[in-house]
Amino acid sequence: MIKPKLTPKQKALAINLDSSIYGTFAEIGAGQETVRHFFRAGGASQTIAKAMSAYDKDFSDAIYGKEAKNRYVTQNRLRKMLRYEMALIEERIPREKNPGKKFFSYANTVTTINFDKTSKGHGWVGIRYQNNENEDFNEIVIHVKFKETNATLQQETLGSLGVNLIYGAYFYADNPRILIESLYDDLSTDRLEIDMIDFSGPAFQYVDNRLMSLQLVKLGMTDAVIFNSQGNNMLPADILYKKNIFAVRGSFRPVTRVNIDMFEHGLQMFNQDNACDSDNTQILFEITISNLRADGDINERDFLDRVDILGKLGYTVMISNFSEYYRMVDYFSTFTNQHIGVAMGVNNLLDVFDEEYYKNLPGGILEAFGKFFKKDMRVYLYPYKDPNTGELLTSDNLKVNDNLKELYKYFKLNKRIVDITDFNPKFLEIYSREILKKIVTQEMGWEEELPQGVSEMIKDRQMFGYKQLTFDGLN
Repeated sequence: MIKPKLTPKQKALAINLDSSIYGTFAEIGAGQETVRHFFRAGGASQTIAKAMSAYDKDFSDAIYGKEAKNRYVTQNRLRKMLRYEMALIEERIPREKNPGKKFFSYANTVTTINFDKTSKGHGWVGIRYQNNENEDFNEIVIHVKFKETNATLQQETLGSLGVNLIYGAYFYADNPRILIESLYDDLSTDRLEIDMIDFSGPAFQYVDNRLMSLQLVKLGMTDAVIFNSQGNNMLPADILYKKNIFAVRGSFRPVTRVNIDMFEHGLQMFNQDNACDSDNTQILFEITISNLRADGDINERDFLDRVDILGKLGYTVMISNFSEYYRMVDYFSTFTNQHIGVAMGVNNLLDVFDEEYYKNLPGGILEAFGKFFKKDMRVYLYPYKDPNTGELLTSDNLKVNDNLKELYKYFKLNKRIVDITDFNPKFLEIYSREILKKIVTQEMGWEEELPQGVSEMIKDRQMFGYKQLTFDGLN
């Protein structure tokens, strides 16, 4: 499908000229920037039932109710607005007198850049709507972060985004991927970041929001997305804000006992070092886009298999564009000033100390290390057993380039790199590539190398190339 590129004015006019589309606009925080396009396009009298901007907090509370901690720029506030306004339409516009009408409520609650430019601005934008009059309502909700350094420019960006969302909801509902791409029509990633999106309703009953999150990262609309063990999209700022963060990176294809051993013992040390507990610590299993693309284009079934298994084990998953570790830690630091821990294998640390990875940085490896080894950040190093020599590699006998030896010693002496010592030696000979071969070729014994319950899931859903063997036509 080739998507035509329309301007906001063209999209607003197309909506206005469709006599079946009818709804309200409620915009808080940046002016009535979206509805302005519809008024200016012409023919809006059959489209716009009401446009409002409840700027005063007391007045807004009187309409939509108070929010916990008096936070107005929240997903909960946005969904309240959408549902309240839709209920008013249905209450005041009788269906029997308006056959064929497809109602919608559009809303946004945002804060633009402040005067001191210490807060860049962000917000929630959404639409609740029908694709036909006899269907239940759909909802599309997105979170945006503004990148422009001028409030007026941010307001204009918000207006264009709102038009794109409304148009996409009605004209691209059958292809959510095209809908997501269309959100940036007349915009660019230099102006706006979309770091969460959620589809719900009958039009999207077969849409997996994790795949939609993957599209955001794949298309460069954001650097990272997060979803919990239930597969629900989470706003990174909500779950990382002022938290201690402990992360494990891997391919998890599939997750093995060595992955879990590294995670569990690394986390135990992290909690002891920093007096952390589960209430103030966020655990993340991270997979990079480059890892998902390791065998070519991203295989979405393979992607879902990996995160489904991690979800079954109860873990929160992050998908990111952070090929280098320092970018991941730098990202975490935008949300928290608390402790950050990263568990990794010895082979991964060798990559961290490879200067080739940092040629694109003006400050080279020193700049990268300045972002990686931030205050209160620590690497928990899992040993590696050389399959050929049987030698156990740890931080003590790891060999880095001669010109980096003193730098490596500095981080080690200052306990920014510490060894995980309480590990299970039996797991050191588990290699995910070997497990994958065994799964495909039906070799014996691979089940014991995975966490409990994972092998059954792989067999039941025939993941990672597993095929149930048949004999004489019988399973």
